[in-house]
Amino acid sequence: MNSPAARLMQNRLFSQIYEKLWRPVFTRGFSLGGSATADYDRALRAYLARPGERAVLDVACGPGNYAADAVRGLTGRGHYVGLDFSAPMLAEAARVHDHPRITFIRGDAHHLPLTADSFDTATCLAALYLIPDPLPVLDEMFRVLRPGGELIVFTSVDASVAGLPGVDAVAGLTGLRIFGRREIVDHLEKLGMMHVEQTITGTGQYVHAHKPA
Repeated sequence: MNSPAARLMQNRLFSQIYEKLWRPVFTRGFSLGGSATADYDRALRAYLARPGERAVLDVACGPGNYAADAVRGLTGRGHYVGLDFSAPMLAEAARVHDHPRITFIRGDAHHLPLTADSFDTATCLAALYLIPDPLPVLDEMFRVLRPGGELIVFTSVDASVAGLPGVDAVAGLTGLRIFGRREIVDHLEKLGMMHVEQTITGTGQYVHAHKPA
C-alpha cells in the first residue's frame, strides 16, 4: 500500500475530514460534476437501512460512512461489522459510531478474519479501486456470505471519459485503479453469483449480486 491515496488513508487528520469534506467532492467527481452517483448513494443508504435481522460486513469501511445507515433498521441479533486496514480510519469510526450493534475490526481485505457463510450482506463502497490486487477481495466477500446473501460494490469503471489523458494521469498519480466495463461483473459471475446487476454513473459503477441460496 504505497500509493499516495493509500498513504492518505493512514493519516489521522485525513481520517477526520474524509467523510465531511473529501468524500462528497470525490463522489461528485464520479458523476462528472452531476448528481447521479450521489442520488444512487442516497438510495443505497435507504436500502441498507431497511428493517430486518441481518449480519452486515462493510469491507474497507473507512471512518464508518455507512455504519449508521446499516444499523438503523436492524432487528433481533442483527449487527454491523466494519473492517479496514487503516488504524486512523478505524479510530475515527469508533469515535463517531458508538452503538451496541456496531463492531470495527482491523484486518486485510485479502484475508478476512471471519468465518465462511456468516454474513447476509457484504459491501465494499468507494474503496476497491484503492486496494492492490483487488479481485481476490471479491473472492473473500463471496466466501463469508451466507447462501442467498448479497454483495454490493461501488467502484470505478472505464467509461468513455476514463480514457482521456487527464483521467489516466490522475489515476496513475493516486494509484486509483479504473476497472474495465465488465471486469467486476465477469469476476462475480465466474464465482457463481446470481442476478448480477451493474449501474454505471459517470466513471463509477454500483454492482449488486447474490450468492446462490
